[in-house]
Amino acid sequence: MRLRKLPSRAATRAVAVALLCSAAQFHPPAATAAAEPKASFTADPLTTWQTNGVVWSLASAHGVVYVGGTFDSVRPPGAQPGQREVPRRNFAALDAATGDLLPCAPSFTGGEGTVRALKTSPDGRVLYVGGSFSHVGSTGVASAVALDTADCTLRRDFRPAVSATVRAIETTGRTVYLGGDFSQVDGRTRQHIAALTPEGALRPFRADVDAPVRALSAVPSRGKLYAGGDFEWVNGRWAHSLVALDATSGATERTFPDWLPPRSSVKSIAQDGTRFYVGAEGHGEGVFDGRIAGRLDDDRMVWKDTCYGATQVVLPYRGVLYSASHAHDCSETPGGFPERHDRQHLLAQSPTTSRILHWFPDTDEGTGEQVGPRALTVARGVLWVGGEFTRVNGGPQQGLTRFGAGPDTGAPEVPALSLSAARTGHVVLHWQASWDREDATLTYRLYRDGRLIAEKKQASTYWNRPWMSHTDSVAPGSRHEYRIQVSDGVNTSPKSPATRVDVPAGAATARTTAGGPWR
Repeated sequence: MRLRKLPSRAATRAVAVALLCSAAQFHPPAATAAAEPKASFTADPLTTWQTNGVVWSLASAHGVVYVGGTFDSVRPPGAQPGQREVPRRNFAALDAATGDLLPCAPSFTGGEGTVRALKTSPDGRVLYVGGSFSHVGSTGVASAVALDTADCTLRRDFRPAVSATVRAIETTGRTVYLGGDFSQVDGRTRQHIAALTPEGALRPFRADVDAPVRALSAVPSRGKLYAGGDFEWVNGRWAHSLVALDATSGATERTFPDWLPPRSSVKSIAQDGTRFYVGAEGHGEGVFDGRIAGRLDDDRMVWKDTCYGATQVVLPYRGVLYSASHAHDCSETPGGFPERHDRQHLLAQSPTTSRILHWFPDTDEGTGEQVGPRALTVARGVLWVGGEFTRVNGGPQQGLTRFGAGPDTGAPEVPALSLSAARTGHVVLHWQASWDREDATLTYRLYRDGRLIAEKKQASTYWNRPWMSHTDSVAPGSRHEYRIQVSDGVNTSPKSPATRVDVPAGAATARTTAGGPWR
């Protein structure tokens, strides 16, 4: 279970300050709400097939989403474990638009029996698959292969003999990069990272890395390859967990000595043409579990958030940075939440300021290492999420889910309406604000005897739900029925149960009932 021990706030702040100062960085000022980007997806999960195990990687091409992991069957939306299961050995393919299961179903078996990395070629014609397996169907292989996406057949040319698990794949028009646990490829020394032609021939690229590589991101326009993982030394030079390499030779171009503290390692790297983004996981006290943004042109840090809860993957898409983690303390990150001893597993952030945006779909932590989501991809305008979770937004859903562009279908929960006070001619009502996974500001409508008497707006989050109130002027000695409903601007909750109030004619105390007949 990859959870950090909670250090004292003073110790944590001291570590954070030291790291930021050493890199001459600081948190940028919070941008105005109008300047912040907006998530491209609703927080409402679409119906999605499920796996009976962990999804480690996702990729997409030409309207197909490919799923790799450690599982032996999939089942339809809504099916419980063991029901209506269809065999799929560590690999599945689904229609990106409808979510339907497709017949493309090569089985990946042997070794540890797991697919850990998927990546398509830039033109989408080839899907590269890595992991720990010795067979695809009946064909003997060694942890890395390629499939033709047109007909889901195993390519004959790309079958390198990789000596151990492949955990990361990156592709350009000319090169396929592999990262992982291995020390040899095709019988030649390649320490945890290698480069091959698209046809499977080993390239002279060589970088000596002392521990597994878990993340790769190439920038062909700059001839650069970012690598992240568990390592400390690259090419004889200290390069804790993150390094920029020459994409042709493997020579070290840049190290990042002040970016990550000890016991933190890089799990994911992605870039959007202007910046590159790093997701990290740490163990123990004083670690870094969050995200970092750097500039592609000079490798300088743009921002570094302070969230705790190991980040498994980062994905920039249309001006928003999405990530999967089990974040549990983002109190020092703009827009973030305090430690509540619970977890938020999906986040959206501004790529320019690190501000956490109001988009909070969620999963549980699931089985296995109890991390939750581990993989993200966007296909046909839909965000796909894979991992080891068993619930999404509180409902049962295992291993795989997805979020579309809309419409938003989730109404906020109706608040409980209570009487604060009643005196001659006045009734004071109060309620706690609801919250919505996509909309920060909600509208509350208060009704007396079926007629709208007040409308109030209030911003809220799941960790900050303010109390609200309204004073109503009524006739002394009258009797009334109050209800409330809440809207996110698109969806409106049902009205609350009635709160019935007997307003005193004089100094007597009001009598109230919640629902049911008058007594």
